[in-house]
Amino acid sequence: MSGTIRTEGGRGRLGSVLSGLAVAVGCLLFIGGIAWGAVLYQPYTVPSDSMTPTLDVGSRVLAQRIDGDEVRRGDIVVFTDPRWGGMPMVKRVVGVGGDTIACCGADGRLTINGKPVEEPYLRPGRPASGQEFSATVPERNLFLLGDERHNSLDSRVHLQEAGQGSVPRSAVTGRLDAVAWPMDGILARPTSFAALPGGVSTPGPVAPLFYAVVAGCVLILAGAAYGPLAARLAARPRKETADV
Repeated sequence: MSGTIRTEGGRGRLGSVLSGLAVAVGCLLFIGGIAWGAVLYQPYTVPSDSMTPTLDVGSRVLAQRIDGDEVRRGDIVVFTDPRWGGMPMVKRVVGVGGDTIACCGADGRLTINGKPVEEPYLRPGRPASGQEFSATVPERNLFLLGDERHNSLDSRVHLQEAGQGSVPRSAVTGRLDAVAWPMDGILARPTSFAALPGGVSTPGPVAPLFYAVVAGCVLILAGAAYGPLAARLAARPRKETADV
């Protein structure tokens, strides 16, 4: 008597269940990550070169929707202020309420309350500002500068206005977490501000959301590939074994 020993059927059913589960979980991660990211983040295009070399003109950035009270020194923020033209602008926060911001010290660095601050995001070999200035930031306001200090229209231009060039925290609509294009990744917080009162902010969940979306894509593709792969394997000639 002859016959074929078959165990493929059980494995096939298990494989179908697992592939379906992989697709379901993948869809949950992918759609959930995209939806949650749309709630938390707003994309912007950098309009000028005032934030080079950190941000190039035309860069697509992701700004976490936050309350202005969450902003710390060193953050790059998106804000809108009528005195600055009423258009969304992108600048770096270097001072908060109560700070005295001045430039430049003997070594060409920016000083906050008389203490020089290291700014690694500036172009090397240049002073922190092409013009000398000093300003005291009112409470609940922010003093903002571009990283390209020699080509940035920032708080220094508005020193003669109310608030000595600062803007209210309520003007902030987002804090930059990452550069989406070109894919430069998450923006680091300057450690030189960490020792100051209030410290630095922590990045939002942009990295976990990104990994969730990528993992979802992988699971969807893997689950969808199981059916055609299993069919090809099943179509291969099988070697029969005889029972004597």
